[in-house]
Amino acid sequence: MNKQGLNLNTLGEFDLIERFFKRAANNAYPHILLGIGDDCALISCSAKDQVGDLAVSTDMLIEGRHFLPGAGPFSLGHKCLAVNLSDLAAMGATPVAFTLAIAMPEVNTKWLDEFSAGLLALADEHHCPLIGGDTTAGPLTISITIFGRVDATKSLKRSNAKLGDDIWISNTLGDARLVLGNIRQEWALDPTEIALVAPRMHAPVPRVTLGQKLLGVANAAIDISDGLLGDLSHILKMSEVGAEIYIDQIPCSSTLGNQSLELKRLCTLMGGDDYELCFTASTTEREKIQSISKTLGLTLTKVGKIIPVPTEVSCNLITLLDEDGQILPTELSKQYLQSFDHFKTPN
Repeated sequence: MNKQGLNLNTLGEFDLIERFFKRAANNAYPHILLGIGDDCALISCSAKDQVGDLAVSTDMLIEGRHFLPGAGPFSLGHKCLAVNLSDLAAMGATPVAFTLAIAMPEVNTKWLDEFSAGLLALADEHHCPLIGGDTTAGPLTISITIFGRVDATKSLKRSNAKLGDDIWISNTLGDARLVLGNIRQEWALDPTEIALVAPRMHAPVPRVTLGQKLLGVANAAIDISDGLLGDLSHILKMSEVGAEIYIDQIPCSSTLGNQSLELKRLCTLMGGDDYELCFTASTTEREKIQSISKTLGLTLTKVGKIIPVPTEVSCNLITLLDEDGQILPTELSKQYLQSFDHFKTPN
């Protein structure tokens, strides 16, 4: 029994869906032929406003692993959808719809009110309706499958980075890791600093419009969820190339910039949960990229370049250079080149 005196026996699965997640039918999304309430949702493949090939992504978030126990439900609802929208952004896709599967230990109506409000507010912002899913009892686990559309021939695949490409970053990196370190008592931030950077961890902004504008401009892209160097390595492996990264040119907030150089590097190079885009583009596209930056009011910073794979077998795919253009010592490079892995990295 929860604080509201409700449990799964008094408010059943279908009651829960009807009360918190189902919306009245409307004509806002003509490509959605059938939404919540049947065995399957139906999405039109021929609607005039839905041009391109289908893009699909799934993310699962588990309490204690992907988000802190007791996380605010409104921010959690936002973040659960944001990380999926970020995957679409990394492909340059336009959101179409999503499904939600959620397990929870009990039915808490206040929690569900706030969670669904955060989730659906972001869904409305990106014209991406909830069209179905599942609910059950169990440890708090949230899984979203999102659908989008993009011309597959222009999509920003990880395998398409070219030798000589510039490597770019959107906005700034490292704030989410800075907040997490404070929560874990790895370092201390004052209340003013926490207020400035906490939204970067709890309410990330998916760069959907940026991804769309990079179609035909960028070659490859990825969203930064597990750390810049770790995520960039996925592009490098699939494109069979290497990279040089100018680590002290990576953009960060003034709050992170005021920390020690060591902490700044750790957060910008290894920190996850930023959900910014890292993308590669030909040097001939620099003017277009700066124009996109101006149009969106979003800083885009060149932080490296694509190079051939180093010939030495023992070398990493990524070479790290400091502000003087000097290669970092091997041991320091190895430290920074470790990224988060759900099965290898401890909580």
